[in-house]
Amino acid sequence: MSRVLTPVPLTTEAFAAYGDVLEIAGSPDKIINQGMCGRHHDLAKLEFGTGRAGISLFDAKARAFPYVVDMVERHPEGSQAFIPLDGVPMIVVVADDQDGAPVNLAAFISQPGQSINLHRGTWHGVLAPLGKAGRYAVVDRIGDGSNLEEHWFSDPWTVEAPATD
Repeated sequence: MSRVLTPVPLTTEAFAAYGDVLEIAGSPDKIINQGMCGRHHDLAKLEFGTGRAGISLFDAKARAFPYVVDMVERHPEGSQAFIPLDGVPMIVVVADDQDGAPVNLAAFISQPGQSINLHRGTWHGVLAPLGKAGRYAVVDRIGDGSNLEEHWFSDPWTVEAPATD
């Protein structure tokens, strides 16, 4: 028996409990590079515990609706940012923590131009490009020790396609 999630658009307000939405909104904080570049400054809370920041490139296969979520993971030692390089939207699944277990799952769909930074210790689904394969820059913790916890659901969740207007 599967439990159902209906994704909603990714917004800063709706995602705030889980992480940061990285996108250009409003005027830049600074104009730099001889007036040719606007800097939207310090958009994410990055944490790396006893490790250091690393940048990796991910090449992820496409996902589609209905999308089954049988496992979520979290990184207790650091935040994790996903920055699409191809503009491919993502299905983003997150959950609250209750006594070390994920609860109250929520699903979002990113839009072109949006990236996410998951706060340290946030339960989340795996990288899931929607509709076609995607490449992503990932900023996360590099260092000694375990920084991955997985939770497998005995009763998986299914993310259904959102209603279209």
